[in-house]
Amino acid sequence: MTNLVNLQDVSLAYGPLVLLDKVSLGVDEGERIGVVGRNGGGKSTMISVLAGHTEPDSGRVVHNRGLRVGFLHQRDDFPDSTVGEFVLGDRAEHEWAGDARIRDILRGLLGGWDLNLPMSGLSGGERRRSGLARLLVDDHDLIILDEPTNHLDIEGIAWLAEHLGRRPEALVVVTHDRWFLDAVTTRTWEVGRGTVERYEGGYAAYVLAKAERDRQAAAEEDRRQNLMRKELAWLRRGAPARTSKPKFRIEAANQLIANEPPARDTVELVRFASSRLGKTVIDLKKVSVAIPDRVLLDELTWQLGPGDRVGLVGVNGAGKSTLLKILAEEKEPDSGTVRTGRTVKLAHLSQNIAELDPAMRPLQAVMDVREHITIGKRDYTASQMLEKFGFRGERQWTPIGDLSGGEKRRLQLLRLLMDEPNVLLLDEPTNDLDIETLTELEDLLDGWPGSLVLVSHDRYFLERITDRVLALMGDGTLAFLPNGVDEYLERRAATADEVTVPLGASEAAAAEAAPAAAPAISQADRRAAQKEMQRVERRMDKIAKREAQLHEQMAAAAEDYTKLAELDAEAKTLAAEKDELEMVWLEQAELIGD
Repeated sequence: MTNLVNLQDVSLAYGPLVLLDKVSLGVDEGERIGVVGRNGGGKSTMISVLAGHTEPDSGRVVHNRGLRVGFLHQRDDFPDSTVGEFVLGDRAEHEWAGDARIRDILRGLLGGWDLNLPMSGLSGGERRRSGLARLLVDDHDLIILDEPTNHLDIEGIAWLAEHLGRRPEALVVVTHDRWFLDAVTTRTWEVGRGTVERYEGGYAAYVLAKAERDRQAAAEEDRRQNLMRKELAWLRRGAPARTSKPKFRIEAANQLIANEPPARDTVELVRFASSRLGKTVIDLKKVSVAIPDRVLLDELTWQLGPGDRVGLVGVNGAGKSTLLKILAEEKEPDSGTVRTGRTVKLAHLSQNIAELDPAMRPLQAVMDVREHITIGKRDYTASQMLEKFGFRGERQWTPIGDLSGGEKRRLQLLRLLMDEPNVLLLDEPTNDLDIETLTELEDLLDGWPGSLVLVSHDRYFLERITDRVLALMGDGTLAFLPNGVDEYLERRAATADEVTVPLGASEAAAAEAAPAAAPAISQADRRAAQKEMQRVERRMDKIAKREAQLHEQMAAAAEDYTKLAELDAEAKTLAAEKDELEMVWLEQAELIGD
């Protein structure tokens, strides 16, 4: 295996802060490495040194001769050009329009964009997507990505993981998205305290190996070991795909979690939440909201019950944030009613955070809300809570005006929790949180007794914290997804166009890129295919009606867990049948060429 780049005794410090202390490591051809660690621990610095963009204070960085490195920074400079010129360079239109890989990149990252738009008119997130598209269009020996999932939705992250899985280049990626790490990496580097610890496997294997190291060496305090084991227990009990990694040693994992209780006692939490909230939390009845170009919510009737932990997904612009504002009574619907229970004490973390006094200190800001808090059966002081949210030592006394945007968001979330609400509405709470802070937040929310609605592009966090997933599909409806995010992605894929005209391509270029027409079939076969499609459509209509009935019955049976289990089982059976019917319909449609 060819070695691509090596660091030999590399050291780098900024003033008294040592980020790399005599670090030696290398990247071989085809390796896929995930980089994790605390914010400010040196991850971005290390990969910048690896790429040759930052000179170390001492040591050597050796690149293979002729090495082609593609490097996505967190902050790139963008030229004064159009999107097409920036992403595609000087490629002729027929060249990129006829290249299936380039068309796939444009669809996956820039779908629906006008390539003639000026880069100067794009938002920061749009520029970031353009920079990622530009990098992926080219060929490299080594791809280095710093937080590539920022500004991507769940669909975009799934697309990127699949795309990178097909590419032959070596990959080094810094990200806090743990689902993405498991999907694309086979080794993990943990950066912190000037060192780089190396582990075999993706995130799930890293959690196991780190827990084993901690147990064998007794190098970490009990709190961190318990967090690791709790997360490991969830990983082993969770999605089967995570436990099927070849390097995820099942016997060792089972030994570690033998006496570990489930991440949360859902039944007990629902019982406690019901005693605090009563039967009515928030009821929506025939709620409609429209904006000039489309309907966001179309006569939506839905009930948030006591102890419900709901993940909300959907395409960008489908109305997720709008729905949270309606639940929080911060926005009036165009029609319909919103009824909130009398005992509800609601907290809403929106994407627009209110400014705090820049001269105030974090500890003062938290103690102004409450000095102590009880979550589940545990008591915490304001200082202890700040530590859990990454404010350690002197950072608790740093003026708020000197904090980063991510730290200010963390502080706002903590202030919300300190007010002891019984209903939480969280809109992208994981932005700018490192993995360690995310696990602390998950641990807190495991014992939090109340109702929760979460909007997040962090699939791991969403699946870890919530018990069921709902989706705004972009047509004004709210769909219950028994199979979670996987089902959402399958539904979105099923509704996507089979053939999409390349963005910005002329009709001639599109015709050149389009596949050859399917051979004609006989009239008898065509009639048979159409008849089968009609049969499938009738059955799918019946399934849709039954699913709607099930959703209503599940809402009505919120406190009857036996009934809920029966209804959930039927819903999953119907979902599986619907998937099969969709495949049959698509096969018949492809056969007749319609």
